[in-house]
Amino acid sequence: MRKLALTVMLAVSMASAALPACAEWVIGDARPDAPELAARGAFKVGVRTERIVHRDQFDILRASESNRAPRYDRTLTLELWYPAQLAPGQREAVQYTDVLGAGANNPARPNTPFTFAGRAARDAAPLPGKPYPLVIVSHGYPGSRLQMSYLTENLASKGYVVVAIDHMESTRLDRAGFASTLLNRPFDDQYVLDTVAAWARPGSGHFLSGMVDAGHTALVGYSMGGYGALVAAGAGIEAPALKPLGVTDTAPFASLLHGAARTLDTRIRAVVAFAPWGGSRGLWQDAGLAQLRVPLLFVAGEDDQIAGYADGVLRLAQQVVHAPRYLLGYQLARHNIAPNPPPPASHANPIDFSAYAEPVWDSARINNINQHVVTAFLEQALRQRDMSAWLAPDSPASPARSIAGVHWRYWPAAEN
Repeated sequence: MRKLALTVMLAVSMASAALPACAEWVIGDARPDAPELAARGAFKVGVRTERIVHRDQFDILRASESNRAPRYDRTLTLELWYPAQLAPGQREAVQYTDVLGAGANNPARPNTPFTFAGRAARDAAPLPGKPYPLVIVSHGYPGSRLQMSYLTENLASKGYVVVAIDHMESTRLDRAGFASTLLNRPFDDQYVLDTVAAWARPGSGHFLSGMVDAGHTALVGYSMGGYGALVAAGAGIEAPALKPLGVTDTAPFASLLHGAARTLDTRIRAVVAFAPWGGSRGLWQDAGLAQLRVPLLFVAGEDDQIAGYADGVLRLAQQVVHAPRYLLGYQLARHNIAPNPPPPASHANPIDFSAYAEPVWDSARINNINQHVVTAFLEQALRQRDMSAWLAPDSPASPARSIAGVHWRYWPAAEN
């Protein structure tokens, strides 16, 4: 069954075959001990950067008694990975530039640029053919669109169009008040979905025209990105829980609250929530979580001191009763179970290093496991392929039996 599913699924090539024997290790490469679905797929990968502007949005950080309805434009920088056709001599080799720190003018963590290598071809031509499912990726607070490149490149190589967002006022470069992140994450996700869907229409003039099946979209989020993905997919939040977080006026959140009249976007077919923040803070109760109806994959460290585990991610997974959901728990891991490994530039600052590293787990090992389980989950949720050989808890190839140091749980959707 496993062999047949692999053949039907992707014609996945093992990393050792896809890369030159002498190639240096690059973030996201499959290690010798990587689970089987961590290997890159059969597609070459292109990457481009785009900037979009979400105009006339409520500016929660500048609202005051004298100015209750300030408006502003939100600029979102996007990184797009996609199946590509390479020109003669073009290689899947790119240098990404990111930044360390936790916002501007922070003497303890100054903004320090760094570069790292990836396996994608900058501005390569897209590979035409049947439209590919869409995956939208949302970072933590603060974070960046590049902090999960091991996963974004990997998914693009398996026939997905992947769009990662730099959320304004929430990156390592421009971090601002937390209220902006609380309010804007689900709206940013929705706007990016609408924008990419418009680009995908035939005749749009965008390079993604005809390439994206936005009707089969997954939201992938880490920490506050996980929070935003859950809310965008339908989880209604509780107004009283916002006030301890410094939100004095909950009116801007009205459409996101539990019980609000809301039409869910049926294009969103799945959610992957890495260490989603908010469960241990009471942002969701049973009724708000019951609004979620799409398949979910939760991934968390079982010693997470930021999102919480027993009172946080595990509780969320247990209470999303109307959706089928999986939970991968890393034993002894904390909150950093989603990003790339710590860049060498972070080694000079223990605080920056600790923003990426896990004290017990090897980050590259976590990356490979994440690639494996997310691949299996999205193939089933977006492409309706039978991935029970890898997902069913009682299967010999399930994470519970094939990967040391993790717990793997599954809950079916309850009847309405």
